Amino acid sequence: MSASLHQWFQGARPHTWANAFAPVVAGTGAAASSGHANWWRALLACCVAWALIVGVNYANDYSDGIRGTDDARSGPVRLTASGLATPQKVRLAAFLAFGVACIAGTILAWLSSWWLILVGAICILAAWFYTGGKNPYGYRGLGEVSVLIFFGFVAVCGTEFTQTGSISPTGIGCAIAIGCFSSAVNLANNLRDIPTDAATGKLTLAVRLGDQRTRTLWMILILTPYVVSICLGWKPMLAFITLPLTFYAARPILRGARGAELIPVLGYTGRAMLLWSVVTALTLS
Repeated sequence: MSASLHQWFQGARPHTWANAFAPVVAGTGAAASSGHANWWRALLACCVAWALIVGVNYANDYSDGIRGTDDARSGPVRLTASGLATPQKVRLAAFLAFGVACIAGTILAWLSSWWLILVGAICILAAWFYTGGKNPYGYRGLGEVSVLIFFGFVAVCGTEFTQTGSISPTGIGCAIAIGCFSSAVNLANNLRDIPTDAATGKLTLAVRLGDQRTRTLWMILILTPYVVSICLGWKPMLAFITLPLTFYAARPILRGARGAELIPVLGYTGRAMLLWSVVTALTLS
């Protein structure tokens, strides 16, 4: 059996790509607020973020697949666990994506600051060891913290820095908001997988907290960006128009949905995050 192009595409988990694009949009908005937005550098940052998230998705598919933690999961196709692709091919796909991130990141660092290459290397290592290696930190309840750091602070503030040479309070606020959105996506995914993760020894934050406290934390995370909108000023408060999407994302969480019924939460949360970043960036420009 060999995976089709469509299955490889689904294996890259496109429903998570908002986690890559939203930080760049928000960071560019923060740069625009000081009049220093640079669209070419924004596109390079977007390429880096997208390649990293594709890489981490394939890396997770590979590492979880060879450990057997993906064997009984609902949700998107798992290339390794399903046998649609060999572990070696999935691992190669992850490395190719990381290679694209390296090339785009090196160009971006050359245009701004050389030490960003070190930051990029740390990002790739963090992406791989999330579920890879002998002691993956994603199996120790640190996944959401990692997402907050890398898809929030590093991605948003890094995007702003490459365009302005500095990091502003506005950029930090946007980083908190996007980091919370991204962490909510990750937490919803782990909430769905509590039964299978617990059975296979994958101690995610959701497994550690339990079902009810995980839902409470998810609500805190999803509402924090709107607190940030208030802090950013009256124009960025226009991002409140994304609340309907947030409401749709929250419904399964609030009514106690489990398993596959939680899958729509990921999509709605991602769309809310991306739209929040676009509206916020436009109001900051």
